[in-house]
Amino acid sequence: MDYLSNINWNKLTPCLVLLVLEVLLEFSECSSQAEVNKHLELGRDFLARGQLSDALTHYHAAVEGDPHNYLTYFKRGTVYYALGKAKFALQDFTKVLEMKADFTAARLHRANVYLKLAQYWEAKEDYLQVTYSEPYNEEAASMYHRVDELAEDLRLAEAYYRGRDYRAAADLATRLLEVSPWSAQLRQLRAECYIALDDLFSAVSDIRSVNRLQQDSTAGYHRLATLLYQLGHVSDALKEIRECLKLDPEHKQCFPLYKKLKKVDKLLLQCEEQAAARDYGGCIASAERVLAAEDEVTLVVYEARKRLCSCYAKEEQFAEALSQCAQALALQREPATLCDRADALLGLDMFDDAIHAYKEALELDEGFQRAKDGLGRAQKLQKQSEQRDYYKILGVKRSASKQEIVKAYRKAAQKWHPDNFQGDEKKIAEKKFIDVAAAKEVLTDPEKRAQFDAGNDPLDPEAQRGGGFHGNPFHHFQHGSPFQFKFHFN
Repeated sequence: MDYLSNINWNKLTPCLVLLVLEVLLEFSECSSQAEVNKHLELGRDFLARGQLSDALTHYHAAVEGDPHNYLTYFKRGTVYYALGKAKFALQDFTKVLEMKADFTAARLHRANVYLKLAQYWEAKEDYLQVTYSEPYNEEAASMYHRVDELAEDLRLAEAYYRGRDYRAAADLATRLLEVSPWSAQLRQLRAECYIALDDLFSAVSDIRSVNRLQQDSTAGYHRLATLLYQLGHVSDALKEIRECLKLDPEHKQCFPLYKKLKKVDKLLLQCEEQAAARDYGGCIASAERVLAAEDEVTLVVYEARKRLCSCYAKEEQFAEALSQCAQALALQREPATLCDRADALLGLDMFDDAIHAYKEALELDEGFQRAKDGLGRAQKLQKQSEQRDYYKILGVKRSASKQEIVKAYRKAAQKWHPDNFQGDEKKIAEKKFIDVAAAKEVLTDPEKRAQFDAGNDPLDPEAQRGGGFHGNPFHHFQHGSPFQFKFHFN
């Protein structure tokens, strides 16, 4: 304070020094109290607008400015209560009662915190004290008589769990949580019941709540990560195990699990990226490495198998695809995996089985567009199978490039050129040569090839309904008499 430096303390008598200090102290106290009151006013305004975090900031400042005022603790405690921060609300209300034991509002609030924490005996004692001070307090009287029933239900739920009646224990815990939602004990009990009932999704929800309520629990994070991993949610499991390692980087359970999760998550991500980039061989290799790293957790194995199913089918290794699809579907039946299986069946010309697989996918998800499209394509290909298959005629894969198709065409045309044959063999060669030329015409034309892949033969007059093609599609090869061919194979 600058004004203190202007005082010549040497010229003041001891009495004057004391008087000056007293005035300064009184001024400082008035200034501090004014700041405290300002914080209390701002806290009240933010609280009225529902801005709890801002209100809490000002109540913190008020407590620091006046740590002997029980009302500042009480007001901050009510904000903690509204935010669901039971531990801090309990501390503030207890502090109030240490400073002013007859403050009934604080005792009633503390009783309610104990109730929400399922600390029923502590709640009962506070409700009883409130009724002594305020005999006509209906809330305290009502809850005092109900607490015994709640405590008995808690004991019964624990007995059901010990007796392995997990459904009854879970149902009773659910009813208790309606009254005591801040109880980590009840949520942990219900989570254990859900795990025993193989309802892991519900267990995950409760374990998350337990971790929020308890905070800084390495065991809780490890348990949550393990459950998520068992559900096949590897990335989510990795996030939770990292939270454990933030608390203890060398945790004996979390660290080994972290290394495994990190490896599996990286490999599964590689599978997705490689499949998206059409690197199906890389996708297959990554998925095989997942299986080498994990062969016990069912849904992780399923994730690897379904990727093998899909990538083998797209790589046109149809027999291996069917093997992987069967193993994936034995673990879990999903529309997308059924469609991958159907695609592989189509590659093997097993049209009836493919149609059945697409229909099963639609039974699981009647709106699944891929299955609808696949079913239509399979039915067209089944009909088309009775006609020419241009890919088979040239001996190329359906994924063959234009360059590969032209190369195959030249080889087949040389083989079946009619000038190389005599007599009846010449007639057979003529038919083969026409098919080879037709295959080249369709498969090197992007539009015609797309029609054929969709199950329509663009050279079929009936399919074209009188469009652009009439009669023999190879009329441009004929000069006067049939099959006077002049080809040069460079």
